Amino acid sequence: MKLFFDDRQCTHAPARELHNGDWTDFAETPARALAVKSHFAEWAEVTDHGLEPILAVHDADYVAFLQTAHDEWLAAGRPGDAIPYALPVIRRRPLDLTRIDAKLGAHAFDTATPISAGTWTAAYWSAQTALSGVDALAAGERSAYALCRPPGHHCGADYMGGYCYLNTPAIAARAAAAQGLGPVAILDVDYHHGNGTQDIFYEDGSVLFCSIHADPKTDYPFFWGHADETGAGAGKGATANWPLPRGTTGETYMPALDAALARIREWGARSLIVSFGADTYDGDPISFFALTQNDYREMSRRIAAVNLPTLVVMEGGYAVDALGENVAAFLSGFGRD
Repeated sequence: MKLFFDDRQCTHAPARELHNGDWTDFAETPARALAVKSHFAEWAEVTDHGLEPILAVHDADYVAFLQTAHDEWLAAGRPGDAIPYALPVIRRRPLDLTRIDAKLGAHAFDTATPISAGTWTAAYWSAQTALSGVDALAAGERSAYALCRPPGHHCGADYMGGYCYLNTPAIAARAAAAQGLGPVAILDVDYHHGNGTQDIFYEDGSVLFCSIHADPKTDYPFFWGHADETGAGAGKGATANWPLPRGTTGETYMPALDAALARIREWGARSLIVSFGADTYDGDPISFFALTQNDYREMSRRIAAVNLPTLVVMEGGYAVDALGENVAAFLSGFGRD
């Protein structure tokens, strides 16, 4: 199993986020990636694939916004990180956006996803990391791991949110299909629903999206991830959600995983992208499942038994001291520990 990471992903380092009515230290820090990197000795080189595979998923205007947003923020006389504060949720008009404040609101769905000086660089190389993992599968590897940071599954084609700027699993899925690995299925096992990934493929029947996550009635992102969301148009039936209650243990998680894997088999996937979040861990500071490292080993064993070329893309996980061991436990089912 090849492992991929690029140090430029650590350039993204916002100072704070607005959470639960107050400012708090930004949770998605470079320390997360470095904790995983230090746990493994060998990392493969990441290849630069340019913007084309990113633009296969994301709107060009949104990508241009990410590239220039922080510079525009500073040019407007604002200090620190660029953070949206006006989010146009109703009666939105297609305006010619000039102010950076308006651009931020038009391309975000929360205030917890700041843009710092290094955000674009980090997000770009996060996408390249995922794409390098796809290359490994196309070259014959049965599995690969992309340590993507920032994560990706909350952002849509033209919006950021949930610490995510470029949707790495969606970019990987499109690239895998382009390299002859389709049909592609995405299995999201982060604590939070992958609303951006779902949104990108909701009307696209060429990619199956399955997500097991905390019930949005109680947890972020709240507005997406209910069991009755199954796709629309050409994508009807190609989305499946398993929302689970807080306190979920391995015993109650595994039946949902088995159901998702059965759906993937029945759908006829030829390759699999796994959005893995270690924030399902019992000790995670911002999430509320109770999975253990032994559960991660069992999860990966069951996923590997589907016997598809599989790329594991990193999403959340905020118990930094345990993160390297949690990732190693999950990768063990694919023959890496």
